Amino acid sequence: MSTANHAATRSTGSAATPRGATRIRMDGVRKRALDIGRNRLLVTGAVILLAFGSVGARLVDLMITDGSTLVRTEIVKPGSRPVVSRADIVDRNGFVVATSLPISSLYADPSKILDASEAADRLISVLPELDRRVLLEKLQLERQFVWLKRGLTPEEKYEVNRLGIPGLAFRREESRVYPHGPLLAHVVGYTDTDDKGIAGVERQFNDALAGSAEPLQLSIDIRVQSLMRDELVRAVEEFGAIGAAGVVADIETGEILAMVSLPDFDPNIAGSAGDESAFNRVTKGVYEMGSTFKLLTAAMALDAGVVDITGGYDASKPIRVARFTITDYHPENRWLTVPEIIIHSSNIGSAKMALDVGIEGQQDYLRRFGMLSPADVELPEVGAPLYPRRWREINTMTISFGHGIAVSPLQLVGGIAALANGGVLRKPTLLARRTSDAQLLGERVLKPRTSEIMRGLMRLVVTRGTGRKANADGYMVGGKTGTADKLGAAGYRDDKRIASFVGAFPIQAPQYVVFAMVDEPKGIKRTFNYATGGWVAAPVVGNVVAAMGPLLGIQPTQDQEDERPLVAEAARFVKTWGRDGEAQ
Repeated sequence: MSTANHAATRSTGSAATPRGATRIRMDGVRKRALDIGRNRLLVTGAVILLAFGSVGARLVDLMITDGSTLVRTEIVKPGSRPVVSRADIVDRNGFVVATSLPISSLYADPSKILDASEAADRLISVLPELDRRVLLEKLQLERQFVWLKRGLTPEEKYEVNRLGIPGLAFRREESRVYPHGPLLAHVVGYTDTDDKGIAGVERQFNDALAGSAEPLQLSIDIRVQSLMRDELVRAVEEFGAIGAAGVVADIETGEILAMVSLPDFDPNIAGSAGDESAFNRVTKGVYEMGSTFKLLTAAMALDAGVVDITGGYDASKPIRVARFTITDYHPENRWLTVPEIIIHSSNIGSAKMALDVGIEGQQDYLRRFGMLSPADVELPEVGAPLYPRRWREINTMTISFGHGIAVSPLQLVGGIAALANGGVLRKPTLLARRTSDAQLLGERVLKPRTSEIMRGLMRLVVTRGTGRKANADGYMVGGKTGTADKLGAAGYRDDKRIASFVGAFPIQAPQYVVFAMVDEPKGIKRTFNYATGGWVAAPVVGNVVAAMGPLLGIQPTQDQEDERPLVAEAARFVKTWGRDGEAQ
């Protein structure tokens, strides 16, 4: 029994063993299949993740580098100014006159352009101003970098991006912007496409601007600049002139508040600075200034003691020297006192006064006044004065009334400032200057007493002489008119002239010198066909003074009481008050 049961049990065990092994093998296959599937999924997921990571990294690269070399990026707070590499230029009140803005420029790697002709056609469709022939040549160059367009607008950049042309990319650059357009063109100048200064203050201070975050502050006051430019534009249009120049300078510090040269240009527009419009008439141009020089002649004669305020000269007859004849524009034909020589703008009286000073004396004083050397100002565009190499007696006579010597308007302004401010010559500057600095920059060129007398004579010219139209309500202006025929190939031309006026105000205690010059004005009906300094330039100065006085906080004079002691001494020696006709 037990034997049978044991046999049965053994028989049953031997039958069950193959079926269990089969189940174990099937479980192993399933497990391996699951493991393989899981591994494949992990690998596939990793590949997909890597692909998306690469795309993301490329997008980040494009956003940070504009598709080119890596540039430094900073978080810019809303409303703040982007970081740029060239400093701002501001006026004396902190108003921005030149600044830099970030832009994008388009370039290509021709080696990656698949079809240059097709790429050119597609680019022209969004940038029609490009020349297709030039563009195609660039895209076919055997180079890895070529500029296609500098300074794209955001819209242009977006449209080029949409084209998806391989081999094109953008680079972050900066663009110089001049918010006031042509208003300060000759002062500030401009930069080229590589942000390098090539004219004006931009060129003069190129290295300082490129390496500093601090703005460069000018002495210019854009409000006064605008007043002067508006008046000169009006004069040029009314008198059909070819150009004009104007200056306003602080008489104590030498700071230039306004410097205008017409025609001008818009520095925001590339190529707008042509030969004529780029020429700075204030600093680069030199001109025979005519009768404005009579102020310098009278000052040197009085200062040297060769004549005093009570003296005078016979102006009853023209002066003949060899083939030259010196005459007066409106002759008085009599003996004239020193004040009358200035009031009536007598060439004859000025010539005789200069002869008493002498050739060497005249040269010495003109050198002191800064007339024989270029203006020392912070601009690269500065012209050198012209004067005789052989300085003879006839030269001394003609130079006494502003002929035979050519200086820049800025030189004349500096000399007249010294004449009116007590006799101290100060270096002109386009940079904002502390008042205390001026004490270190002055050089005495006249006695204070001489300057006092000259202020009285300058006031008489405006109240009773050729400069009446420079009068400004509430402000006592003193100055001198100037009219000089221009020199042509065959000598002086009486149909082309320089009309100017230079003055100081308030003349009882001068703070500013104001100068205006109009080049080749033509007489009109309103001026009885006169185109002289008194008719053309003097009103410009009068209008500028009337407008800038209140602007700069200068209290107007309620009456003329302050004028009496100023001009009384000179007026005692004036026999007649002149005439309504215009003199030089």
